[in-house]
Amino acid sequence: MRYTLIRLALRTMALSGLDRLAAPLAAGRGVILTFHHVAPLALARFPENAGLRISPAFLEAVLGLLARLGYELVPLDALPARLAGAGPRVAALTFDDGYRDNLDHALPVLARHGAPFTLFACAGFAERTAPLWWLDLEEAVLRLDRVVLDLPESGLVLTAASEAEKHHAFRAAYWRLRRCPEPVLRAAISGLCRAAGIDQMARVERLCLDWAGLRRLAGAPGATIGAHSLSHPRLAWLPEAEARAEILGSRDRIRAELGLEPRHFAYPVGDPASAGAREYRLVAEAGFAGGVTTIPGTLRRSHSARPFALPRISVNGLFQREAALRTLLSGLPFAFSRGAAPSSG
Repeated sequence: MRYTLIRLALRTMALSGLDRLAAPLAAGRGVILTFHHVAPLALARFPENAGLRISPAFLEAVLGLLARLGYELVPLDALPARLAGAGPRVAALTFDDGYRDNLDHALPVLARHGAPFTLFACAGFAERTAPLWWLDLEEAVLRLDRVVLDLPESGLVLTAASEAEKHHAFRAAYWRLRRCPEPVLRAAISGLCRAAGIDQMARVERLCLDWAGLRRLAGAPGATIGAHSLSHPRLAWLPEAEARAEILGSRDRIRAELGLEPRHFAYPVGDPASAGAREYRLVAEAGFAGGVTTIPGTLRRSHSARPFALPRISVNGLFQREAALRTLLSGLPFAFSRGAAPSSG
């Protein structure tokens, strides 16, 4: 229902022409776009995960639309000066997590357009030590007729025999887990995967680049590598010492493995419940030049003075239409309510 309402709202704004009318004021000075998977085939069935994948053809369409709208593609390092100055609107492209399909399918499209981009690498995915728990949960729900999550105080038991029940079970389990501390979330998913016979690290090996793959991607023209933590936790849920270790550790692993200095940090999940003032401070203290959230919005001149809490617009796989993206770029959805537009973690 949530995604149906979002789709309807975006379509109404596009058909009415309100997005075009609002763009001169609401679009601001530019935008940072967020991508995850770029692959020809679907990787997930449930909306919360399906939104994380777009096709290479749609990535091509995104770059074409940005060009037609007059956006200049720039690296993240160029944003502060460009936001504070004059000239055309700018767009920065970012890819979270470090997936193999970014090298295999996204990079050829980006190279054809001469597009600079930043890939935010999670060290735990490169080293096969951190799970892609949201995809593990989906596979477990698809395999099992009964989903049992062992949680403190009260566990969760969900019937998942029919297709409708599986959709309900995934949604209920996903959002319940998002309200749990990180150790509880990880332990519950591990137990569920054991019950379903799922090898969590085999999925990471299949979907994520290792350090050798990241070195290949880092050597591409226009590519920069940013940090995305050691194990992809919601940093705000961790004690400060652990959050700091995640931030510094990811910086240091990239330095050691890739021989480069990551200048920007992407907060895992990145919504207000996952990263806030404390995390922005820790990233600044770690010596990064900036930090990006998943809080949806366009960029304004004032963001040049607030580089550790930059908003991004998620290019959501559930809305692979140029009209929907044009409406998001206009800034109109964010003028009504922060977070009204589709966003992914």
